[in-house]
This record gives sequence, C-alpha cells and structure tokens, in this order.
Amino acid sequence: MATGPDLFVVCKTCGSEVSPYITECPYCGTRLRKRAPKIERDGTVSERRTRRGSRRRGRSPAAAPRIPGIAPGVYGAKPWATVVLIALSCFMWITLAWVPLGDLVIVTTLSEQPLRLISSVFVYGNGWYEFAVLIAIGIYGWRLELRHGLWVVLALFIAGGVGGLAVAAAADDVPAFGANGAALALLSAWAMRDALVARAGGDYDGDLLGTAVISAVVFLMPAVVPEASWVAGGVGILVGALAGTMLARLPET
Repeated sequence: MATGPDLFVVCKTCGSEVSPYITECPYCGTRLRKRAPKIERDGTVSERRTRRGSRRRGRSPAAAPRIPGIAPGVYGAKPWATVVLIALSCFMWITLAWVPLGDLVIVTTLSEQPLRLISSVFVYGNGWYEFAVLIAIGIYGWRLELRHGLWVVLALFIAGGVGGLAVAAAADDVPAFGANGAALALLSAWAMRDALVARAGGDYDGDLLGTAVISAVVFLMPAVVPEASWVAGGVGILVGALAGTMLARLPET
C-alpha cells in the first residue's frame, strides 16, 4: 500500500536523521533497507516488490553509494590504523609509570640502540604535547584513511614519525621523542589536495584555516616542550607535502 513520503528516517545504529530514499546510512554504513523505495507519480512512496531469480539471470545488486572524499573500498569501514596508533601512544603513557623514560627513547645519538626509534615515536613526557599530537593524528589520520586506506596512514606515520626522529638524532637535535613529525606528515598530506585546489581558484570542502591552526600548534611545540624536535617536525611537513602532492594526482573518490 502506498504511503505518504517521510521527511527523514532515523538510523537505528548511529541515530542520524537520513533521507528515506537511500538504502544505507551515509554516516555509519548501516543497511537501512534492501532497496530504494518506489516513488509513484503522485509523490507517494511504496516498497518495491522483490523479483525472484533476478540474480540468477545475471542482474547485479545496486552498487553502494559513493561519497566524495571516501574511497569505495573503505566505505563504512573503521579507521583501524589510526585507532591502533593512538591506542599505542596511550599504552606507552601508562607504561611510563613502571619503565624509566631512558629505556624507551633515544637519549643522545642515533648509534645508541637505533631500534628505540620505534618506541620513541609513541612516548611523551608532557601531557599537553601528547594531547596536541594525538588530536592531529586522530583527525587527519582518520580522514586520510577514509580517503586512501590504512596503508597510506601507516606509511606516513613511519616516514614522518620514525624517520623524523632518526633525522633529528642524526642532526644531534636531542632529546627527541613523540610523534610531532608523524602528525605533521598526516596533516600536510591531507591538506595538500585542498591547498592545490584553492591555489587554482577551485572549490574545496576541507577547513584549511582550522588545519593551519592545528599545524601551527603542533609545529611550535618544540618552543615549549624540550623533547619535541624542530627537525622532526620539519621532516614531517616535507614528507606530508610530497606525499600529498602525489596523492592529489589520484582521481577523486
């Protein structure tokens, strides 16, 4: 029986108000209905009847909706790489209650246990420093993971974070630990696409002003936090800018 059109429906998973004419929630990916409703000529809405054997005759189901800025392969997926990186940093913060700081980070030169670079990127001696860096990683790692997938996030974290600390130790900019280089790499890579579009006079969806504020806070951390490295931050920006320029050449998803 035909019914009057609803203004919206409520997703049972995330509680968002969405259009009654879609099959999946655009916010969490939850399936709302098997297929889109049929719109009659008088504007009323009715459910479509299921045709048996349509798949057997070679008819493929409707494709998932495409959302700008989200890769089709990760539609509705969770940003697991970003979540794991933040969780490891929080775990190391708790670990410092039992393990001396010097056993986890590079203290003087790169020649002293270079494998500590891996643990150094997750260690912070200042709570505000960790908060600022993890906020940047959470926001821009999440957005990059939706746009390009988890391997891009992991590669940028390693290149900007671990690589930034390695360059800082080699340049004798020590002590240096924390992931300010990784945060700036992720931020710069995400912002580069919108920055190039803005330079060309086009329209973009990102918040470049807010991104500039966050990047300034993270980059200027070495001015107030001794363990934050200027060199690591600079390496992160360079890595992110180069990666973002290459990723910007990829077609919009």
